[in-house]
Amino acid sequence: MRFVTFNAQGTDRVGALVDGGVLDLAAAGRRTGNAVPGTMQELIDAGPQAWDAARACIEKRPDEDVVAAPALRAPIPRPVRLRDASLFLEHMEVALGKLGKTMNPEFKRQVIYYNADHIHMVGPDADVPWPTKSQWRDYELEWACVIGRTAANISRADARDHIFGLTIFNDWSARDLQIPFMDCGLGPGDGKDFANGIGPCIATLDEFDDIYDLRMTARVNGETWSEGNTGSMHHKWEDAVSQLSADRTLTAGEIIGSGTVLSGCGFELDKRLDIGDVVELEIEGIGILRNRIVAG
Repeated sequence: MRFVTFNAQGTDRVGALVDGGVLDLAAAGRRTGNAVPGTMQELIDAGPQAWDAARACIEKRPDEDVVAAPALRAPIPRPVRLRDASLFLEHMEVALGKLGKTMNPEFKRQVIYYNADHIHMVGPDADVPWPTKSQWRDYELEWACVIGRTAANISRADARDHIFGLTIFNDWSARDLQIPFMDCGLGPGDGKDFANGIGPCIATLDEFDDIYDLRMTARVNGETWSEGNTGSMHHKWEDAVSQLSADRTLTAGEIIGSGTVLSGCGFELDKRLDIGDVVELEIEGIGILRNRIVAG
């Protein structure tokens, strides 16, 4: 299943991508007798019984409840938590090398992450207002997993049972604001506290033959800038879920970002974005997350 959040008459609703558009799951549930919650967070919180009800709605697919071309929002417009982890380590080696630094061995020993902005979430085809004090604009080609079940001390073997699905993640980065913060020995701070892109959908794991063999592509104004593969992750989703739940609770609906694939940002490529540029991130089986940069 590929779940989306769409806006209808000023209200966010949960839907599923189907032939011909988006199936309004709550409406289809009422029509078919399979009750489905109205929002993405409610659907995740409701658990497997609600997910099965959504699947039944998709299989029956009432034509009356298919919306042809709705405006899509970020799949979870305001997640309970968002962390961006360093799971693709080749990017870290290159990026740190360009700053005259070497990668700390801790990156290989454990999953390193920072707490990210979960308020300014940007969905498909939305404009990204850029901070007025920044002139160094960049994207990051990432993906993310969405936690499906609240739990602590999840074993690596059981980790997939706690993943609701996967989405594309664009960790928008104002490099001229980010680097001074990081030179102080702290996280990226100002350089990332303005927009995080996710979407266009959350794809459940049964949509994929192998989640670690998916093409990743970034295009700017139609020109391919970045290409990679999800299989190049040093730490897998199972590692992240297990480690981040050790002695603490992972909460249903929270998002974990992967970090950037090798050559997955302009910083590595010595390229910079401009106001008006359209950035498309595409991951096989999930779709395309498209956004335009505008003046803040």
